[in-house]
Amino acid sequence: QVQLVESGGGLVQAGGSLRLSCAASGSIFSINAMGWYRQVPGKRRELVAAATSGGLTNYSDSVKGRFTVSRDNAKNTVDLQMNSLKPEDTAVYYCNAVVSPGTWYAGYVEVWGQGTLVTVSS
Repeated sequence: QVQLVESGGGLVQAGGSLRLSCAASGSIFSINAMGWYRQVPGKRRELVAAATSGGLTNYSDSVKGRFTVSRDNAKNTVDLQMNSLKPEDTAVYYCNAVVSPGTWYAGYVEVWGQGTLVTVSS
């Protein structure tokens, strides 16, 4: 079974920075995309940033230029560096990975972390 463990959330003032980290563990053949989503109460979970194993990245328009996603394929980790944080960035951030579990390729499944709260005060 594949698990994602997140760390790095917390409280920060507007304009500050935080770094989120996520590590995948378990029996993993390969990971395709890995990234971060966020959700506030009453709203849908939305993509923040993601990176493929080949190094392609995708960002939400609301975070472009402020957030940077980075992967370490060898360690099965993904980080999210968040700079110039705004109160509207306040949300629960979820790590997400598209994983082929096991010891050979048998298709991909989507795995989610438990979420970490980021609060940006004005």
